[in-house]
Amino acid sequence: MPMRDGDLQRVRALPLFSDCSPQTFDAVTAGAFLQRFPAGTTLLLEGDQVDFLYVLLDGIVELEGTWNDKETTLSILKPVSTFILAAVVLEADGLMSARTLERSDILMLSGEAIRRAMQADATFATAVAQELAGCYRGLVRTLKNQKLRGGIERLANYLITQRLRQGGDPTFTLPHEKRVVASLLGMTPENLSRAFATLADYGVEVNGPRVTIARPVVLERLAKPDPLIDNHQPVTEMLTGKAQRERWPRPTKVA
Repeated sequence: MPMRDGDLQRVRALPLFSDCSPQTFDAVTAGAFLQRFPAGTTLLLEGDQVDFLYVLLDGIVELEGTWNDKETTLSILKPVSTFILAAVVLEADGLMSARTLERSDILMLSGEAIRRAMQADATFATAVAQELAGCYRGLVRTLKNQKLRGGIERLANYLITQRLRQGGDPTFTLPHEKRVVASLLGMTPENLSRAFATLADYGVEVNGPRVTIARPVVLERLAKPDPLIDNHQPVTEMLTGKAQRERWPRPTKVA
């Protein structure tokens, strides 16, 4: 697909590119191309050589890993997001597979052009370092959540986070199907169902994808949310990068 001015403006607004020089941005995007992929398209297999930085402009992408006939969801991306940045910087094979969950428009930027721009433009190199630092902090949060909490605690904190990110109302909608939620939380679908049943005693009511937290104080007492693990950043167009989401002021207490 031909590049549209609006697409370039959205990419330019990303923290990764917003402060780089016009010359750097032109060099990075000169050989870029935009493609529209149908749902269920595999964009990248783990172990593949990574030649492009991907920018999700529209749609939803799932990042997943596999081992010994097992697979797990690592992240669900929504616009506007970049992915596989670390592999591009290191010129390394991808550690994750990526596939579209719905029809998606994805801009593909040359990995070689990204690396050259990092050497030529210190401001751009700093932005890349900041984005990778944000990704690293997100990984640390995930590891602490997995290692320090049981499944019921992980689900409780996930629900508190989703409630806050969706405006704070008692009733909200799970952003993904329960199979995906279970995988993101390191649980089986069966364990997730049992965890939901246990949380009914703490005021959690589930009706399909709709969840109501009837007694938030009681649930918070169980979950013990911690700003050094949980990131309650609202999902808005203002926060379009990992670094931004890490810098955003975090509440010290969940209401």
